[in-house]
Amino acid sequence: MAVDATERHTQGPVGGEHSAAKVLIVDDRYDNVLALEASLQGMPVRPVRALSGEEALKRLLVDDFALILLDVQMPHMDGFETAQHIKRRERTRHVPIIFLTAADREAQLALRGYATGAVDYITKPFDPWMLRAKVAVFVELWTKTQRLRAHVEAQRACDAELAGVSRSLREAVALVGVLRSGSREAPSDPDRQLAQLSELLDQARAGLAAIAGGTAG
Repeated sequence: MAVDATERHTQGPVGGEHSAAKVLIVDDRYDNVLALEASLQGMPVRPVRALSGEEALKRLLVDDFALILLDVQMPHMDGFETAQHIKRRERTRHVPIIFLTAADREAQLALRGYATGAVDYITKPFDPWMLRAKVAVFVELWTKTQRLRAHVEAQRACDAELAGVSRSLREAVALVGVLRSGSREAPSDPDRQLAQLSELLDQARAGLAAIAGGTAG
C-alpha cells in the first residue's frame, strides 16, 4: 500500500512494513504514480507518493528513502530543480535518484539528469521489468547499508559495555590489593569495602551478560 505525500508522518516500530525500503515516487500525474506503484508490487519496498517537487522535498525532511523515482517534466518545480535541492541537503544528498523522462528527449534529458546528480534514468512509457530490475539494485544496496549500520551501532554498544566491565574489574582488583596489604591504606571499615567489592563484581557480571546477549542477538 502506498503512502500519500500529504499523510501525517508517524514513526513506526522496527519490523514489518516500517522496516521496508521506502521508494519516493514523484510525478504530477496521478495515473503515472499508480502505474509505477503497480510495477513495484511484490517487491520488498514501501512506495510513498508525492505529486510535486515541493511535496517531495517536504516528505524528505521527515522520512528516509532508499530511492527516488523522479519525473522530469512537472509544473512549478521540475525534476531537475527538485534534484538540485535534494543534493544540496546533507540529509538527502546520498539518496539515489532515477529520472523518468520522455523518450523523445531522452539523450538531452539524460545528460542534464546526470549533471544534477541522477544515477540513472528510465524513459516513458517504461518497461515494468526494467524498472523493477533497477529498483531492486538500489533496494539491495540500501538493505546492506542498513545492516552494516546496525552492526556498527551494536559494536559500539558492545565496546561501551566492555569498557565499563574493564573499569569495574580494575577498581575491584585495586580494592582487593588494599584489603590484602594490611598497610595504613587498608580501610577502617572492611565490611563497607567488601560490599563495594561485591557491587563492582556485580557490575562486571552484568556488563558481561549484556555483551553476551548482544552478540547472541
